[in-house]
Amino acid sequence: MVKMKAKIYDKNGNAGREIELPKNFSENVREDILQKTFEAKKYKQPMGSFPWAGMQYSASGIIKHRRHVWKTSYGKGISRIPRKIMSRHGDSFNWVGATVASTRGGRQAHPPKSEENQFKKINKKEFLVAFNSGLAGTASKYYLEKKYGKKLEQLPIVFDSGVLSLKTKEFIETLKKVFGECFDKILKVKKRRAGKGKMRGRPYKSNAGLLFVIASDENMKRKGIEVVKVSNLKIKDLAPNGQPGRFASYTEKALKEIGEKFK
Repeated sequence: MVKMKAKIYDKNGNAGREIELPKNFSENVREDILQKTFEAKKYKQPMGSFPWAGMQYSASGIIKHRRHVWKTSYGKGISRIPRKIMSRHGDSFNWVGATVASTRGGRQAHPPKSEENQFKKINKKEFLVAFNSGLAGTASKYYLEKKYGKKLEQLPIVFDSGVLSLKTKEFIETLKKVFGECFDKILKVKKRRAGKGKMRGRPYKSNAGLLFVIASDENMKRKGIEVVKVSNLKIKDLAPNGQPGRFASYTEKALKEIGEKFK
């Protein structure tokens, strides 16, 4: 396996010496295992339907099928499913099927249940393959171009520890210089959603933005990007929605920690 190399950028955005990346970045991207692990971790909220959906009205489940009785279905040529009465004229009823799954507005046959045990076990080797796939996706020109329509010549972007001391305005200027025409994709942008989602408790949506990975003993807070320590790094950070490829930057110290922690 040929190990990848990357240039280290200083706080002014100038490229300097080269370092050898951990072998995690040279692994093959296994999209299937990455997606499987992402789904197994259940980063999304469990979904379930309302238990009484489609059953909140009066519909008789007992319709007599014999002659000369009140509310009989005998001679009507209709099936014996629960029905609700919409109107009547004498002993003639306007029945409409209700409640059961085969009727309009009825319950679902097998709806999703939020109380189900949705935990799926992933073994350590598979998890490591998925994690390495997420890391390799951040250093892949193919996946970044496929996802964003833009690509960088130098991947991944590695900074020295001096960038942590910059103020936000100076830090943004450094990112502009390093990322060039891709800069418009790395800042988080919050927009008001178009469509009915606004009425369903999710009026805003945001892009993922840049992932900036720092070592566990380093500290940095920045608006507009996502800063994560190696000790808190998860698959959902490297591959949002389980898809490989995200603009990411690393500090030199963070790369060293990744190589030691995820062998």
